[in-house]
Amino acid sequence: MLAAFAGALLNWYQSQQRSLPWRSSSDPYQIWVSEVMLQQTRVETVLPYYARWLERFPTVDSLAAASQQEALAMWEGLGYYSRARNLHRAAQKVVKEFGGRIPSTVAELRMLPGIGAYTAAAIASIAFGVDVAVLDGNVKRVLARLFNYSGDVKSARGEKELSMLAQRLLPPGQAGDYNQALMELGATICTPRTPACPRCPVREWCQAQQLGLQHARPVTRKRAPAPRRVFAVGVIRKRGRVLLTQRADDGLLGGLWAFPSVSLIEAETGASSGAPSNAALDLQRGLRQSLGVCISVQAPLQTLSHAYTHFRVTAYVFDCDWLAGQPQGQLRVKWLPVSWLVRYPMGKIDRSIARHLARTHAAYAPHPGL
Repeated sequence: MLAAFAGALLNWYQSQQRSLPWRSSSDPYQIWVSEVMLQQTRVETVLPYYARWLERFPTVDSLAAASQQEALAMWEGLGYYSRARNLHRAAQKVVKEFGGRIPSTVAELRMLPGIGAYTAAAIASIAFGVDVAVLDGNVKRVLARLFNYSGDVKSARGEKELSMLAQRLLPPGQAGDYNQALMELGATICTPRTPACPRCPVREWCQAQQLGLQHARPVTRKRAPAPRRVFAVGVIRKRGRVLLTQRADDGLLGGLWAFPSVSLIEAETGASSGAPSNAALDLQRGLRQSLGVCISVQAPLQTLSHAYTHFRVTAYVFDCDWLAGQPQGQLRVKWLPVSWLVRYPMGKIDRSIARHLARTHAAYAPHPGL
């Protein structure tokens, strides 16, 4: 079964694979970049970012020589910014400790920031031909259906058992193509909700399909409802400029720039009824305590929402005037003309605010004497 299954899968892959830029490359750096970008992100979204990234950072040395801010700026909009920070740190480690040579073994690859079991296996097999199986979400789904696996594929036990099955199926000497074929099958045929079983090249080996259970596999634990976080955000004006703060390096949006904000307790009436009645006062008090600035909160500017992986954010944005106090604390701060905001990497909500200001706030022209 093993040889026949692998042969059918590889034949299908050779004739049906999507034409993707990283598949035509044997450069370990380009393969590494593609694997990091593709984590939890759709191929269609990654394609333009991948092209721009390689134009700006064509080699691991060029990435290592750049600043983290340059890397974050090129990554802006792709999300999961720890990937960009880790990729930048890893490039510096490759140059410093490996002489600019990307490691070829799983063990060495896992020494680099941001490279876990899956990414190490993908790079080692695709770039260096190491006989190691990958296990991402697509592969888990394919294997769960193929073997009618009824365990939780996201549990520690499920990961271990599926990893053993994946390694057992791996054809020696063909790991790179085989791993990509299995992932391609999951992405294009063995999809989560509507698997195209009649077109599947390995359906004769699929136990779940034979039992009519393909829609019931894989089994995963139910997610708890995503919590909602609510913020008041201040666009603080001072002599034609606005205040930005840089987030700490750790955390979801680490290293990015943001408009000052404070966390609010969610109003019982919900987001649709507008900002909580205490939002403006909490913003005023919170920024006096955290930044040491006194502000006058003016009219609401926007209400913005964004869904992250594990929570949702609602941001009530207010126009504010600076009254007194110099920004202080551990965060970096800058007073900037609106036209300069495009130069600073931001998360989606802050970028939406910056674009709104660029479109509607001509009064934010830089003051000639500042």
